[in-house]
Amino acid sequence: MKDTMIQQVMTEPGKISFREIPVPEPGPDQVLVKIKKIGVCGSDIHVYHGTHPYTSYPVTQGHEVSGQVVKTGAYVTDIKEGQKVTIEPQVFCGRCYPCLHGKYNLCEKLKVMGFQTTGTASEYFAVDASKVTPLPEGMTYSEGAMIEPLAVTVHAAKRFPDLKGAKVVVLGCGPIGILLIQSLKALGAAKVLATDISDMRLELAKSLGADYTVNTAKEDYAEALVRAFGPDKADVAYDCAGSDITMDQAIQNARKGSTIILVAVFGKRASVDLAKLNDSELDLNTSMMYRHEDYVDAIRFVSEGKIQLKPLMSARFAFTDYLKAYEYIDANREKVMKVLIDVDPADE
Repeated sequence: MKDTMIQQVMTEPGKISFREIPVPEPGPDQVLVKIKKIGVCGSDIHVYHGTHPYTSYPVTQGHEVSGQVVKTGAYVTDIKEGQKVTIEPQVFCGRCYPCLHGKYNLCEKLKVMGFQTTGTASEYFAVDASKVTPLPEGMTYSEGAMIEPLAVTVHAAKRFPDLKGAKVVVLGCGPIGILLIQSLKALGAAKVLATDISDMRLELAKSLGADYTVNTAKEDYAEALVRAFGPDKADVAYDCAGSDITMDQAIQNARKGSTIILVAVFGKRASVDLAKLNDSELDLNTSMMYRHEDYVDAIRFVSEGKIQLKPLMSARFAFTDYLKAYEYIDANREKVMKVLIDVDPADE
């Protein structure tokens, strides 16, 4: 192993540089991971544009990741050298009320690698062994880099406890929306109606499990909802678009007494019809990131063939072409799904 490595740094919005630094030495409770693939997230794009409210510069990005363990600390016994792994990027205190009650994804002092603390965008990354999750040998590194966003949707799906046989709406068919459709089906949902304003995204959603689709720029959502599920409509609607338009569609057309779950992050303060929410006694719920069990389920669903990740892989770029990846995403927003960074192009 060489002594130095290349690390990505976003010095300010829109500007990325690379620096050569020493390869870190893992501590006694840590492992050293040779980074293979990194996925680009919508939140990364917000950092690129300078619109992420909780990120300052300079910052090393990278939180959707896969790699191979190349060294283990003296106290690490459950992770072995040579293992394929992914990394859970949450940094939590372990002492606040949510942490002490098993909800560390809601830690009062939560930090996320690549945003409030150093991310994985380097050739090697030293990390606590407790944040490393092994991947099956049959899973590719590219798939492994998508376990993090998949865990987001597995966790979101579970926020509705009665999915078995449920009729579900997913508003918004970006990468998270389409991963959510597959997660819902893997967890027992009976039928899923997907909405978007892009025919391309809706076609992909249909091919990956959506039973019904509607382009709400061309068709009336209320009519499509009844056409899909009948007058009883849906049991639960998930907003994966994060706009006043989609949230209003969900609230105004929900069956009385049903549930709406917000998955997307609103970029500004929302305008929500609370009177209608109250009049229909709707449960408005939310979902925040994931916990370890969601990673475990996400990996299992991919291994069992219940969830497909490769159809969402739109493009890949060399590590030193990080900036070109962002430019590509900006230029192809209507059709791009998941872009991967090949930190180590030798392995798929």
